[in-house]
Amino acid sequence: MEEQINKILIEKVNPLLETHYGGAVLVGFENGIAKVRLTGACRSCPSAQYTTEDIIKEILMSELPDIKDVVLDMSVSQDLMDMAKKILNKEV
Repeated sequence: MEEQINKILIEKVNPLLETHYGGAVLVGFENGIAKVRLTGACRSCPSAQYTTEDIIKEILMSELPDIKDVVLDMSVSQDLMDMAKKILNKEV
């Protein structure tokens, strides 16, 4: 299922989000719920929740009926946390 979700994100969702300098990646899929994280400019957009509900959720659920819901993951990536730690420790 994750392969199918990723394929749809790449082929159908990301081309739309790229017009706003962003994208979406799958963080996880469990119990019919797809968890996505927005990237680029979309990540910090005040409309991120609406983008998830109105675009990503609609596309994924229409393409894959086994998806029950799509939720936005607002957690900070481990790469960003590692970079912040390096900066704070003056290791950069």
